[in-house]
Amino acid sequence: QVQLIESGGGLVQAGGSLRLSCAASGGTFGSNVMGWFRQTPGKEREFVAGVTWSGRATRYADSVKGRFTISRDTDKNTAYLQMNSLKPEDTGVYYCAVDRHRSTLVTTRGPDYDYWGQGTQVSVSS
Repeated sequence: QVQLIESGGGLVQAGGSLRLSCAASGGTFGSNVMGWFRQTPGKEREFVAGVTWSGRATRYADSVKGRFTISRDTDKNTAYLQMNSLKPEDTGVYYCAVDRHRSTLVTTRGPDYDYWGQGTQVSVSS
């Protein structure tokens, strides 16, 4: 059974940093795109960042470009999201996801992703 476990969320002041991790088990996703999404109450889930199987190509939402960095360690079956210069509007539940159909193209559509974690809360105070 595939499981994606996120960790690293928490409460931080504006301008601070957090590093999220997503550990996959029950399958290997070294050849798949991995992504991060977030959701806040009353809003639709939105794409944050994605990385190709090799880790060499990434894609970011405009709102996080220059502040967030996605990476992956294929040997550890883990993806990371380094979040710097956090803003109150970054608050939300962050989910990692795997697109088992793609390896070199990062899509921003949630339905394109097949496996999802349970989410980790990120709260940024002003």
